[in-house]
Amino acid sequence: MEFCPDCGSLMMPSKKDGETVIICKKCGFCRSLNSDDKSKYVVKEKISHSPKEKLVVIEDKVDTLPKTKEECPKCKNMEAYWWELQTRSGDEPSTKFYRCTKCGHTWREY
Repeated sequence: MEFCPDCGSLMMPSKKDGETVIICKKCGFCRSLNSDDKSKYVVKEKISHSPKEKLVVIEDKVDTLPKTKEECPKCKNMEAYWWELQTRSGDEPSTKFYRCTKCGHTWREY
């Protein structure tokens, strides 16, 4: 995570003239990424999903996520990464996601 030196807002990776840059969506501050920075960010031009899908999960470096003892429904491994997202309205509880540390299968718990 990086914050804008001008306004303090969170900066996001983006594409500009075919180059990956990091930009502040609030004030417009922009800087190019050096070769070390480029390995930290993945920018996808288009995220698509079918009408049946209710959620788009954006891939990130999962090895930085916390781990817990949870059984994978696919391979029965007993360790998984986890994270929470607010997928419904604010007065509903968040959804907990798990990703198996062995096979990479992802599932959710409401």
